[in-house]
Amino acid sequence: MKKTALLISLILILTGCSGKQDNTIRLADQYGLAYAPLQIMKARGFLQELHPGITVEWTRLANTAAIREAVLSGSLDAGFMGIPPFLISRDKGMEWKIAAGLSRAPLGLVVSAGEYTSLAQIPRGAKIALPQPGSIQHILLSMACEEQTGDPQLLDENLIALKHPDGLNALFSGAVQGHFTSPPYLFQEQDDPRFEVLVSGEEAMGEPFTFIAAVVTEEFRRDNEELYRDFLDALDMSIAFLDTNREESLDILSTAYHMDREELEEQLYRSGMVFESSLRGLDRFITFMQASGYIGDGISEQEVCF
Repeated sequence: MKKTALLISLILILTGCSGKQDNTIRLADQYGLAYAPLQIMKARGFLQELHPGITVEWTRLANTAAIREAVLSGSLDAGFMGIPPFLISRDKGMEWKIAAGLSRAPLGLVVSAGEYTSLAQIPRGAKIALPQPGSIQHILLSMACEEQTGDPQLLDENLIALKHPDGLNALFSGAVQGHFTSPPYLFQEQDDPRFEVLVSGEEAMGEPFTFIAAVVTEEFRRDNEELYRDFLDALDMSIAFLDTNREESLDILSTAYHMDREELEEQLYRSGMVFESSLRGLDRFITFMQASGYIGDGISEQEVCF
């Protein structure tokens, strides 16, 4: 009897230590229209359809730093984020890789209309809001600073970290003098005649680039190959749904984003909003960030992608 109990206990211990046994995937997104396919995935249950019995746990976090901490604590399997903060975390030893792209979108530094004609005119005391140091907005701003002035760190001391909604409110109230942001906040700001885009993300980058990518821990993929493939297929289904089911997509997203349906339609299908799983601009980000000291030389495009 004791031997039987011991054997059962040993089986339970070994079962609990081998792979993902709770049939759950834990995902994190952030704020903005660039994550629209994920709202479709949630509402339509594409991953549950492909992988019956799976439990999908979603968390919305303010920035990549919060996603990184959640992964380190063991409470997340995958997240969606910009390429630069992913690269910084990877350079510091995070065991995760890019699985796919999700979206391209316009980004830009919004300032008061007529206030500045170049980045060099922004005074040291002026505050620029963006999600966090090392964010894609920060790296694009650094690229633009290098292009215009030769100094990629020119405005680093001007930066303050705010979530996109808080950055918009701070710009409108005058609490900050600039906001480097993404849709829908970018569209709301640039459509206001009081403000203008001083530099766009694509101007800074010099080429089209993936804004948001899917990042998955190496452990999760290793232990859950079938679920990993279904996860990627569900992303593709969600992206395709946005293209082929426009009316239902607007119904889902107007509720998810608490936006007027007509305003949402104008912004979601606005020029520059592209949803695709292809990955663009990774090598350019790596080259610039290594040359500017944001990451070390050990990072390569092949090493950071599945």
